[in-house]
Amino acid sequence: MHELITTISTGFTAFTATNLDDILLLMLFFSQANAIFRKRHIVAGQYLGFAALVLLSLPSFFGSIFLPRPFIGLLGLVPIAIGFSRLVNTNEAETDTQETQTQPPWFSSLMSPQAYSVAAVTFANGGDNIGIYMPLFASCTWQNLVVILSVFFSMVGVWCFAANQLTQVPAIADNLTRYGNYLIPFVLMSLGVLILIDSRTLENPGLAVLTLVVSGLYFIKLSSPILQTLQVLQARFPHLNSFPANK
Repeated sequence: MHELITTISTGFTAFTATNLDDILLLMLFFSQANAIFRKRHIVAGQYLGFAALVLLSLPSFFGSIFLPRPFIGLLGLVPIAIGFSRLVNTNEAETDTQETQTQPPWFSSLMSPQAYSVAAVTFANGGDNIGIYMPLFASCTWQNLVVILSVFFSMVGVWCFAANQLTQVPAIADNLTRYGNYLIPFVLMSLGVLILIDSRTLENPGLAVLTLVVSGLYFIKLSSPILQTLQVLQARFPHLNSFPANK
């Protein structure tokens, strides 16, 4: 019995220590819930992302540790990409309200792009999780591993519930609703940069070049609609670019 309590405490401590920053991200996500981006997408995405972190950490239980930390740091590109995409398409999520009439099956939340976006951010923010879970799992017995994983996945639900409840506090809810849509892209991009720096990814010349190339290509891809819009505006309103010549 004493060993069970100790294992539960270990699981609780490890989860809390590695997921405190997720509370802020979950609060931002819940504050943006609407007809398209629903709360079930956030919960499903959080579970998917966390499950991926656990699966990536499990091989250490069998005595093999792989994927050096600088390579894991490349995952920081994911929140940067999502944040930049949200910044470019700030109002996209507010244009469609037709989905409020339908309630798809629960498993559709696992298949939606919205859930995968949350999962990607959760997974990308999991460098510390992997760094702690790998040695933790490596020192576990089968019984302890089952208990710790049960605590972990229970705590994911508690985290989602707590974040959602915090967004119901009037002062927090008002500010997040008012500014969250503009704040979250910068939070995500900052998170990605911190992951890259903390993982020492940019200290590796090859990975640094790869990061710059991938980021540049993605930004060019997302920026092309903006350039096309500007070209359309210039063609429609040519006088905006015409200036009287100096005589």
